Amino acid sequence: MPVGVPPKGGPLGRSRSRLSASGLTTYLRCPRQWYLTRKVGLSSPSSIGQVTGLVVEDALCRVLMRRPGPIDSIDELRTWAYEHCKEEALTAWQEGENAWNARLWKRDNSDWSTVEVENYEQKIRHGVDLFLEEVEACYNQNGGPFVEQYRSETSPFNVPSPAWGETPLFPVPEKVRSLQARDWSMDHSFRWQEQGKAIRWDEAWEIARPWFKDPRVHQPQRMFHPEGWAAGELDLVLRWDGRIRLVDIKSGHSGGAFAESLQHQLRFYAWLWSRTGEEGKIANMEGWYLSSKERIEYSAPSEEELTSMDTEFFNINEQMRRMGEGASLLPAHPHDKAADHLHACSGEAAGCGWCSIATDNLQTSGPMDEATRESMIKGIELQPPCMPFSDIPSRVDVSGDFIAQWGPLPNHFNEPVLGAMMKAGEATIAIEEAEPGAFPHLHESSETRVVIRNALPGVWRDQPRLYVDGHSEIVPQSDSAKTSTRIGLLRTRANVEGLVVSIRQQSGLRLDGRPWSMLALHLWDGSHVVEVVAFGSAISERLLSLQPGEKIRLIGAEIGWRAGLVQLRIDVRKTRIELSGPSFASKGI
Repeated sequence: MPVGVPPKGGPLGRSRSRLSASGLTTYLRCPRQWYLTRKVGLSSPSSIGQVTGLVVEDALCRVLMRRPGPIDSIDELRTWAYEHCKEEALTAWQEGENAWNARLWKRDNSDWSTVEVENYEQKIRHGVDLFLEEVEACYNQNGGPFVEQYRSETSPFNVPSPAWGETPLFPVPEKVRSLQARDWSMDHSFRWQEQGKAIRWDEAWEIARPWFKDPRVHQPQRMFHPEGWAAGELDLVLRWDGRIRLVDIKSGHSGGAFAESLQHQLRFYAWLWSRTGEEGKIANMEGWYLSSKERIEYSAPSEEELTSMDTEFFNINEQMRRMGEGASLLPAHPHDKAADHLHACSGEAAGCGWCSIATDNLQTSGPMDEATRESMIKGIELQPPCMPFSDIPSRVDVSGDFIAQWGPLPNHFNEPVLGAMMKAGEATIAIEEAEPGAFPHLHESSETRVVIRNALPGVWRDQPRLYVDGHSEIVPQSDSAKTSTRIGLLRTRANVEGLVVSIRQQSGLRLDGRPWSMLALHLWDGSHVVEVVAFGSAISERLLSLQPGEKIRLIGAEIGWRAGLVQLRIDVRKTRIELSGPSFASKGI
């Protein structure tokens, strides 16, 4: 089955500590690039190409979901498909324009009016042409080994290839409201022939159709490693001839700057397929480039290589988890031997931007525009009551009695995490995993009078909270000689100010179909950078209008944590927001 149930991943099945194909290839190009863009979350201005890749791939899949009627030749089939390419190109262009207009931060001189529908149509046609090569091969093999099974209206696969008119499969169907009451049927002219007949072209199209992410399914359609630390999202799986072939779709051409990452990406998918218990071994792997209509093939890894990848990928994931703590230094010190994986890189690897910024090249590198760069060079003078990001309290030891436990239950990201309650004197405090799977032993303590070491102090809905992760530890009070922090003295809010250096908005649907939205921006205080997030009603129009280069002050921001890094949260009731203008000028900023 090419999709699985998210083990600990919340609405999107994502975790900053989980290894993914794109995260792996980024890390292999440059570890600091991965750290700043994936773990810290620094974004760059959006490009039209990024939007194009998403909407064109979806449009191609919608064409492949079409169901032709009786057709006498491949030329007639191609003509039929091309007509739908034209229709889907127009839809994709409109979707792209809407997505582009919703982006908060765009590259300078980027204008959607320069995007041509004809270019979209050509890319989709090239994808159809690559698929028609499979259809022709299927026709020449009289439908392949599964033709009679298909004609008996039975899919040979646990998860059928998506098609209009067929009921989609949701990984977590119990979360979908009124699923059984929905009518997914759709009129189409396709009909299977009787068994034993010579194959028709429309049947070859139906049989050759690969599995791909069903655009009707809002839930994650990913493979998840059984232990939860790796996940991957396939584009296409070809399987009509009894061989499993993994395909990754690229909207560009094979000579691009990121082309060398394709093999590593497919290699990861093949490994994950084998480790998630999917039926059948991988025969080979392919990259389909839609601009140049290229098919790039790679051999599948051997059993020995797959075993070697177990250790390789686990070690990489462990290194990822250990990278960074608290606030993140920016610019990096280029020769900091104490943190080799965090120092500035040369900037030569594809995608390097923030990671190549160092104290000696701030004027010439990075994704900042001139105004932001000049502000960073000028620096920021913090004014009371604001503190440097590096002074935000990190690890604490707290002692008390366990009085309750729960979970997994959703946290503020709607991710299922374990929780507990601790009491010290008259005060109580909630204990929660910093992210899914960060501290799976929370409920396993045989002692009730304990000390929680290296916990992360924070707050949620006005209540203090301790977050635990892989650096935390629970020990009996009798085994701890350290002085612990009183619950009432925990710092759970921070007053900060800084320069906005990146901003993005994310939205989507939860497993149950309910919408969610989040605004994330990164502030720089002259030496460190932290993430600031706002959810739902806390996202104001003024926050949405922010651009990199503006200054902002937050009074009473909630302290939270994400993968061991500080994450400040805007509380719509308690956090005061001061933006660039008279309030800053009056204080000399």
